[in-house]
Amino acid sequence: MKGASMDDNATITASKEQVSCDLQGDMAILNLKNSTYYGLNPIGARIWEWVQNPIHVSDLRQNIIGEYDVEPERAQADLAVLLADLERHDLVVITHDASY
Repeated sequence: MKGASMDDNATITASKEQVSCDLQGDMAILNLKNSTYYGLNPIGARIWEWVQNPIHVSDLRQNIIGEYDVEPERAQADLAVLLADLERHDLVVITHDASY
C-alpha cells in the first residue's frame, strides 16, 4: 500500500521487525532491518501504543479525537502523514484486510 491514500478500512499494525521503548512519554523505535532509531513525541507515542495490535484507521482516528482536542479533519490529515512516514520506514504494516 506504500504511497496509496489512507483508507478508513485499512488495518495498521506495528512491524514485527522493530523494538520500542517509552522514554518518559516519548517513544524510541529501533528498526531491526536497518539498525536505525526513530523517535516519536508524546502524541505519536500514544498512537504507537494503539498500533501494537491491529487497528483500523477509522478506529485510530476516533481514539485520537476522543483523547485530544483536535478537529476530525486535522486528526485525519496528521494521522495520514504519520502513518505514511512510519510505513516508509518499515515500522508499520498497512493492509486492506478487514479481519484482525
